[in-house]
Amino acid sequence: MRSYVAFDSPPLPLLYAHALAAFFALSYVGSIYVSKNTRLAFKKEQLRASQASGQRVRDPEERWRNDPQVIRARLVAVSTSTLLSCTAVFLVVWKLTGAKRAELFHEALTETAARLGLAYTALLPCFITALLYLGPLYFEFLVGRLPFQRHWSINIDLLPIIATWQGWRNYIVAPITEEVVFRGCTLAVYHLAGLSRKKMIFLTPLTFGAAHLHHAWETYNQLGRTAKAAKIATIQTIAQLGYTSLFGFHCAFLFMRTGSLLPALISHVFCNIMGLPAFGMHLRQLPGWRFGIILTYLLGIAAYIYTMDKWTNSYFTLYWAYPGDKSFY
Repeated sequence: MRSYVAFDSPPLPLLYAHALAAFFALSYVGSIYVSKNTRLAFKKEQLRASQASGQRVRDPEERWRNDPQVIRARLVAVSTSTLLSCTAVFLVVWKLTGAKRAELFHEALTETAARLGLAYTALLPCFITALLYLGPLYFEFLVGRLPFQRHWSINIDLLPIIATWQGWRNYIVAPITEEVVFRGCTLAVYHLAGLSRKKMIFLTPLTFGAAHLHHAWETYNQLGRTAKAAKIATIQTIAQLGYTSLFGFHCAFLFMRTGSLLPALISHVFCNIMGLPAFGMHLRQLPGWRFGIILTYLLGIAAYIYTMDKWTNSYFTLYWAYPGDKSFY
């Protein structure tokens, strides 16, 4: 196990960890509401939504989340919030390691980076999520939409990811900042407080899921502020809370087992690109390949379960004590 400074017992009171975790989450979400440039703006009256898309036409005076100027402002806001959260973790580590000694500044900085998972990791854990998506990937292969296949296009499939503000938000800045804050920073302070492994995996991601609840207001307004819009927004938000929390369990496990943020980050980007598996739709679109699609879905689940243990074994993580090893904090 590699650590520059390790404590035999939890050095941080749990109440402080709760307060810090709340600060991380609230400052991240709150950062997109503190400025007029980051806040969304909607008409207050009920508006008719399109029957085809269910979404109404944007009024020129409104500000929606996909407006380039809104995206740019929000990317700056969440990046600033992320830096503040990392600074808070550093100050905690520096204080615990002896803040009065100036020579420990660099040591505390290095230790903070290690606790945030900003370290080298083996490559195998980075491929675990892709195995879970074996079924969807097989479907994409069958329809020729994998990279460099006949229906894959640089202009349609690649440039929207790397050359648009929505792409930068969805696949670059948001995954990086969310993983640093909701995995790195949050798990770092809770580990210093001695929170149990199970609670770190299954409870801390709930804040990540709850951080998406504010999207309900956006959905309600974009669909016309009607009773139907409220119902749809509620259902979508509950579903989003569920799958973001499940995804958080997955990423928290990867982070703690490997001691690195990279596997969780790659999983985040990959899932954002792939979306939720559409098993039923895949079967309906290619009924002649039903057996193969079902088989690859099942193989993907089996491979995921197997590799989550075998491919994440690491003795360079402070977050996971193996049987017979002493726990450090």
